[in-house]
Amino acid sequence: MLDCRMTTGTRSDPLSRIEEKLLSGDRLDSADGLALLRSDDLLRLGRMADAARRRQVAATRASEGRADPAGSAPEGEPPDDVYFINNRHINHTNICKNRCELCAFSRDEGEDGAYLMTLDEVLAKARASAAEGATEFHIVGGEHPTLGYGPIRDMIAGLHEACPDVTLTAFTASEIVHFAEISGMSEQQVLLDLKLVGLASLPGGGAEVFAPRVRGMVCSRKISGEKWLQVHKLAHRLGLPTNATMLYGHRETLEERVDHLLRLREAQDETGGFQAFIPLAFHPRNTRLAELTLTTGVDDLKMLAVSRLVLDNFAHIKAYWVMVGLKLAQLSLFFGVDDVDGTIVEETITKAAAGEAGQAVPRNELVRLIRDAGRTPVERDTFYRAVRRYEG
Repeated sequence: MLDCRMTTGTRSDPLSRIEEKLLSGDRLDSADGLALLRSDDLLRLGRMADAARRRQVAATRASEGRADPAGSAPEGEPPDDVYFINNRHINHTNICKNRCELCAFSRDEGEDGAYLMTLDEVLAKARASAAEGATEFHIVGGEHPTLGYGPIRDMIAGLHEACPDVTLTAFTASEIVHFAEISGMSEQQVLLDLKLVGLASLPGGGAEVFAPRVRGMVCSRKISGEKWLQVHKLAHRLGLPTNATMLYGHRETLEERVDHLLRLREAQDETGGFQAFIPLAFHPRNTRLAELTLTTGVDDLKMLAVSRLVLDNFAHIKAYWVMVGLKLAQLSLFFGVDDVDGTIVEETITKAAAGEAGQAVPRNELVRLIRDAGRTPVERDTFYRAVRRYEG
């Protein structure tokens, strides 16, 4: 009779050695990360990443002294919670001095399609979403070469005044550096000033890939990877939690992907201020890298799984459904993912690169796809506090 039981391989198998390290609590190194990304055993990677997710949940709950919610999981097991947020993206301008090679969104001032929202336009979008229960505004835009810092500060202050119960997650590290340059302040002064008027956290965008070789080819005018890390660590020390990203699937090597993850892990060891990691699949259409092809589903699932396995100090790994699609985001829940982002409402950056996943998704659709995967949907706020658990 054919034995169809799954095996873990031999001790000489790289994945077996990695599994042993994970079970013993040892950290993965660069060679381990490469072995995982080069492996063709996708389902095994998924099992490893899902086990790591469950260990992370158990460790997090134990460190916080929390018991599992009644009925959410069998006794002694961590809950299979999957998070999403009722949020709205607001991209206030696409005018940008950097014009990165990988960007389909940015425009020069005066170019066809360039725009800069007025404060009233921003507030109108915000009020409409707040009325529908949004708990977060996600705000990023281009680095406008002639717009002063004052209107940026006024936008944050105006949003906070108009919608005081909605968390403002705003600006990439590169934008923060830009604001410092145009205002004559330091990055610390900018962060403290924006925090004073309502900024509560930073998104993780603009990290791309940290390797200088890659940045020279895809975002040559943007801040360095080291500067990105410095700004985020500074934000953490000032009481502003942040997310982290990596844009993959363009000019980077697998070695450079792993290096990016390890540098994030090192920064998290130092500050503990990263809330989630979001691998972002590159969309090349309408960019100056349009000859490249889209990442495959296998590549996307590998990247999500390896992120969970290498980033052992990140509580949450997010599948950004806008870039990978809702169906693959659902499948990723078996590959170490515990967050599918949110309702979003109006995503324009990936849309500019001909993204086909859409710009918005209703809350009930996110609940449905999480439930159909056998997991418990949890609507969260920016800081991963439960707004509503969809049990039963």
